[in-house]
Amino acid sequence: MIEGVVVTPLRKIPDERGMIMHMMRADAPHFEKFGEIYFAVSYPGVIKAWYRHARQIQNYAVISGMIKLVFYDPREDSPTRDTVQQLFIGEDNYCLVRIPTDIYSGYKTYGVKPAILANCTTEPHDST
Repeated sequence: MIEGVVVTPLRKIPDERGMIMHMMRADAPHFEKFGEIYFAVSYPGVIKAWYRHARQIQNYAVISGMIKLVFYDPREDSPTRDTVQQLFIGEDNYCLVRIPTDIYSGYKTYGVKPAILANCTTEPHDST
């Protein structure tokens, strides 16, 4: 594992009406701060990479479909410098993945249906 990348299993609560899928709570030990939340839809086979954020921590959960999520650690002061890590997350492995600042990340959608990724960041997006 790359230092600072944290994988937290998430609960799915099904019943006869459907399902609740937990993602983030303000009282959870892994919650830091709320910046914004958005959803990204990616079609099968699509690759979205590489991303690196200097200020915001990403918290990914895939609520539908599956993705292969890949990280690279370029941080000079990190004990996991130059490490590559990959995870398959989504319906078959429902979890929250915390991506720290200054880590490169990207993903590819697998399977036959689009993936819906929820991202709860610690800072609002700033394109400047």
